[in-house]
Amino acid sequence: MKHPDDENELFNWLEADMAADHEPHQGADVVDLEKARSARSGPNDNTVAETADSDSPAPMRVDGPDVKSPGYLGRLMGAKRRAIVPEWVKSADELKTASTWVASHYGHVAAYHALRSPFYAGRLALQAPRGAAKFLGGTMRWVSDAEGDPVRRAMVAKEDAATYLKLSRQRDGRVRLRTLVVILASFIGLGAALALYVLAPAWLMAVSVSTVVLALGWAGESADDPVINRAVELPKAQKLTSDIVLRALGALGIPAINQAQSKGREGFTFTAPITRDGPGWRAEGDLPYGVTVTDVIERRDKLASGLRRPLGCVWPEAVPDEHTGRLVLWVGDQDMSKAKKPAWPLAKSGTVDLFKPVPFGTDQRGRWVEVTLMYIAGIIGAIPRMGKTFLLRLLLLIAALDPRAELHTYDMKGTGDLDPVRDRVSHRHAAGDDDEVIEYVIADCRELRTELRRRTRVIRSLPRDICPESKVTSELASKKELGLHPIVLGVDECQVLFEHPKHGKEFEEIITDLVKRGPAAGIVVLLATQRPDAKALPTGISANASARWCLKVMGQLENDMVLGTSAYKRGVRATMFSWADKGIHYFVGEGSDARIVGSVYVDSVGADAIALRARKAREDAGLLSGHALGEEPETDASATYDLLRDLLGVVPVEEAKVWNETVVARLAELRPEVYGEWAAEQLTAALKPYGIGTVQIGRRINDKVVNRRGIERSHIVAAVAERDGNRDAG
Repeated sequence: MKHPDDENELFNWLEADMAADHEPHQGADVVDLEKARSARSGPNDNTVAETADSDSPAPMRVDGPDVKSPGYLGRLMGAKRRAIVPEWVKSADELKTASTWVASHYGHVAAYHALRSPFYAGRLALQAPRGAAKFLGGTMRWVSDAEGDPVRRAMVAKEDAATYLKLSRQRDGRVRLRTLVVILASFIGLGAALALYVLAPAWLMAVSVSTVVLALGWAGESADDPVINRAVELPKAQKLTSDIVLRALGALGIPAINQAQSKGREGFTFTAPITRDGPGWRAEGDLPYGVTVTDVIERRDKLASGLRRPLGCVWPEAVPDEHTGRLVLWVGDQDMSKAKKPAWPLAKSGTVDLFKPVPFGTDQRGRWVEVTLMYIAGIIGAIPRMGKTFLLRLLLLIAALDPRAELHTYDMKGTGDLDPVRDRVSHRHAAGDDDEVIEYVIADCRELRTELRRRTRVIRSLPRDICPESKVTSELASKKELGLHPIVLGVDECQVLFEHPKHGKEFEEIITDLVKRGPAAGIVVLLATQRPDAKALPTGISANASARWCLKVMGQLENDMVLGTSAYKRGVRATMFSWADKGIHYFVGEGSDARIVGSVYVDSVGADAIALRARKAREDAGLLSGHALGEEPETDASATYDLLRDLLGVVPVEEAKVWNETVVARLAELRPEVYGEWAAEQLTAALKPYGIGTVQIGRRINDKVVNRRGIERSHIVAAVAERDGNRDAG
């Protein structure tokens, strides 16, 4: 195989020789080969000097004639090898799924026809007389050479006597031979039938007669009314070809592609053959210079029109490891939203280990996509009615199937979509946005922050050989004495918490801390919202979430809030999903680039069954607790305290500024059960969500000025007034 650069070099060499031989020569000259090669490859120093002395400037050579392209070995080392064995064969789960589908298909076909076989036999028996008539008529026409009659008639009409006589002699010979064959066959057939009637057992006689009757019935079948119908109607999808791809790309209205095609070029360079990839076709290639995959994704509806396929079948994608003009076009046989998905392995049985990957959906090709819920914080974003809450419920059901997991579930929408996990397995649960619910949630968040601090101390105290990575592992989570079991906090419509006028800033501060430090301590946070903006998803949370699920959104801002900054520019656009693509989303996580996934659909009945199974596993392990067991959290001062009001109570009006150490001591006297272990730094951190910072305060002690960090009472008053609606806070 020749490299294009080698061919160009040969072509340039020949062109230079032809130019040198263009002028006539009187005789042969002895030429210095080195000088000749230098003259062909570029101007030497003398030429450059002569050109510099001339009036016109010398052209600048920028390509570097001495720079050679990679050699054959270099190209082999950089080559990309395609997989010998398809990916679905390597995966045991995918191979099992494919084998199950094939077995199910042929099992259905066999059962379908077996049930209808008596009906088939009856129809064939009724059609047997017509079949016998057709057989006898066909035999007579064959014996009489009826197929040659039109030719003989044509010769008569043309008055071609010689040809007619020749054809007649041929017919006479055929008729004699065929008559003899029919007579012999009749004697043999009648003899065999008589012998069968006299000598054969009854069962063989019945089988023989039935076979003859069914054969005659099959011969008497009408072309427009077949006896046997199809048991399965297979989808008839058009094969994807290069012409179809080029036609569709040319219909997008992209100037660079249209200009290339108008000049006789294709406008798209295929880098691999078009092949079957799962239940669809895969085409890969390079777009023209300056055209990106994003330009094609923006016109996905036009691309589907050019391919004459439903929108849900057409999925253009970028190749992460290649340049932005490398396009992978996958065209499915069926709409992704309507295609039948394989049975979810956890729908009927089984438990999970949250520290291991668990399937939760399939990609366009029907392959399972897995998620590991531990060590992550996740965000789910979408416009209403696209399956956001169902996806959150699915993830919570997966978490519930690990008996060790402690679930804190909050349905801030209040419609009961999370009810299947509420009474079955949830350790804490609330629904709605009433004041009592908000107080319940904020109290639980404070407990989770306290639990986070306890867990960090436990992890820090463990020996390195037991906890080498300073994080919770599956083995540590199984040790009840350590209390490091998984905790999963799931909140639907989380914007209700962050936009709350009284506790919004505290919610933001606590959950941000859980998102940042919680994964290593075994605490998972899953937040879902239909308003993915800066208010609904504070930047401290959205920037640190390692797992993201984005269903259909309406704009670039919402897209990037969920999927990450610049995701829209990279071509990862959840805006391209249609209204029919419920449950279909971009998933970012598991160390992979964004993938299109259709989540498993579990209805309320199925969710109840899974939750009951999860409850049974908890009861067997003795791990059922909290709300699911009928226990409610104890109401104490730590669950209802108001830090700002307490500060106003311990800092009198006449004391404008006070040190943190002094404030913490007074708070400990006011509520020892809440502030008894607080330090000055903890007060600073607790005031940060309210926008209250510390200031340097100087005091004269023993004729010396001592400077320490402290707070100003006026800042506390202003924060209370803003929070409580500008009422008199002092």
